[in-house]
Amino acid sequence: MDYQAILNIIQKEFKPNRDMGNAANYIPELSKVDPLKFGMYLYCKDGSSYQFGDSQEKFSIQSISKVFTLTLAKELLGKDLWKRVDVEPSGTAFNSLTELEREHGIPRNPFINAGSIVVADALMSTLENPKQDLLKFVRKLCGDDNINFDESVAKSEKKHGYRNKALVNYMKSLGNINNKTETILDFYFHQCSIAMTCEQLTKAFMLYANEGKHFQTQEQVIAPQSVKRINSIMQTCGFYDEAGEFSYRVGLPGKSGVGGGIVAVHPEQYAVTVWSPMLNKKGNSALGMKVLEELTTLTGLSIF
Repeated sequence: MDYQAILNIIQKEFKPNRDMGNAANYIPELSKVDPLKFGMYLYCKDGSSYQFGDSQEKFSIQSISKVFTLTLAKELLGKDLWKRVDVEPSGTAFNSLTELEREHGIPRNPFINAGSIVVADALMSTLENPKQDLLKFVRKLCGDDNINFDESVAKSEKKHGYRNKALVNYMKSLGNINNKTETILDFYFHQCSIAMTCEQLTKAFMLYANEGKHFQTQEQVIAPQSVKRINSIMQTCGFYDEAGEFSYRVGLPGKSGVGGGIVAVHPEQYAVTVWSPMLNKKGNSALGMKVLEELTTLTGLSIF
């Protein structure tokens, strides 16, 4: 497969324009990003890589980080994690409060905000230094120590994150939060603020395309069974209430973030990241959705 030729077609065919959507202005720091940024990076299991555009520029990964925290929590807690968070698609906005009330404080899945906050709480009860341990894990996955929190983004989220404060306090009142809410939110806002390039994200996500093995060293980081579980949750829950649309159009497990990034994996084949900051009404990169649909159309390959 000539992936570079395919990426060249995509770069020529798709051009960002300001009518596609808006950056996540409810996090003021994210609204400062140039909306016309556009990059893509694809890494194959055989070690070959292909890219174009702004694939080497760092951006805030936001909810893509939830895959990393879920992976850590699942490894540390095993089946006990599922007593506190479910694995069902939500069908509502990523920061919805209504489902929590109906389901007595048990979030629908680990990728909506409430679910990831529960995962953060679980990690805080398990890890000695959650923020640094998370960075260490992500750096290991992509073989690059040059990954850090963007403190300005974390501060912006903390200042304006009223809905997340409501979520954690509501779950605390229902008995599904164990640590101090302020401490949990500090960890959660920092995990979302991690800044990575398309290349770094793609290489980290090779874990989920390579049966749980590190893309470089082939070390077995997590069990293949864990990859199966996490990929299935990405497939059904990775795009909030647009997960069905992504599955229908793209046909790959993936995860989006309101920083404009989308990562997708083709098990045993490749991982790929697209970055375009303009979001559609569901909070996913408008251009990223179209680009990944075109990728699987041009290759003729998806998991289905």
